[in-house]
Amino acid sequence: MERRDFIRLSALGLSASVVAPAIAVAEAEKHLKGAADIYYTKDNQGRWNGKAATHLPNIDVEKVGNKTIIKVVTAHEMKGYEHYIVKHVLLDQNYKFLQEHLFDPTKESAAISSFTLTDYSGPIFVASLCNKHDLWLNGADV
Repeated sequence: MERRDFIRLSALGLSASVVAPAIAVAEAEKHLKGAADIYYTKDNQGRWNGKAATHLPNIDVEKVGNKTIIKVVTAHEMKGYEHYIVKHVLLDQNYKFLQEHLFDPTKESAAISSFTLTDYSGPIFVASLCNKHDLWLNGADV
């Protein structure tokens, strides 16, 4: 299985937790064993328990006409290449890539990105990648 397919399938488990009751999450986890070690969420911090406050991307959505501005902030230090947020990745409701922002920790002092979508509605997901504490996923409705 290719890495992108595995991540896409793993993200399916997150969608269940966003839009369905806990029983659906339990059912999805039966089919996605091991996905919990690919990405982490507020409710599933795995081996990085206690790190959500500084690793989970916070998403702010603003509608302006047919445009949607999505501002993402990960409250994480940018300590040069020693410890930093590598990038934010914006995914659509089907976990397909939309946009990304790569960070240069020698030039950017905070992990803040902004994305603009046109004529989009529905769920979006943002992945925030830390060079030491892996991939964190959060979602919001547009």
